[in-house]
Amino acid sequence: MASESSFDVVSKVDRQEVDNALNQAVKEIAQRYDFKGVGASIAWSGDTILMVANSAERVLAVLDVFQSKLIKRNISLKALDTGDGEPKPSGKEYRLPATIKEGLSSEVAKKLAKLVRDEGPKGVKTQIQGDELRVSAKSRDDLQAVIALLKGADVDAALQFTNYR
Repeated sequence: MASESSFDVVSKVDRQEVDNALNQAVKEIAQRYDFKGVGASIAWSGDTILMVANSAERVLAVLDVFQSKLIKRNISLKALDTGDGEPKPSGKEYRLPATIKEGLSSEVAKKLAKLVRDEGPKGVKTQIQGDELRVSAKSRDDLQAVIALLKGADVDAALQFTNYR
């Protein structure tokens, strides 16, 4: 009798890569002519990344620079949460906080499990375990089909597939 194969669906981000992208963005902002004299900056503020400039357009330009650095380091932009994406005025400057989302929320995990049940191959089982989703089946071909299905899913999380057994 064949044993069951499984994999985990997780949403994790390499914090060192995010830090490297942030440092690259800081260097670019310091060197670019269009950021001279506008007080533009980006830095860690606890667990959030804080972007600051003297106008809302400049803050969005700082965000664009940071996003381009994240893309170059293969970090999904779905992992970056800027709230509503609108810079908030704070005194004479505008601020935009962003956080790095990690772990599958229970809503996203339930949505993925329902997607696998409804559209995936028969005989595939899903189990929510904290902030990850375990998918198991007797056939590895079924698991490959589920991975293809989940890669095409429209969810608000950076999905990774780990512990493939």
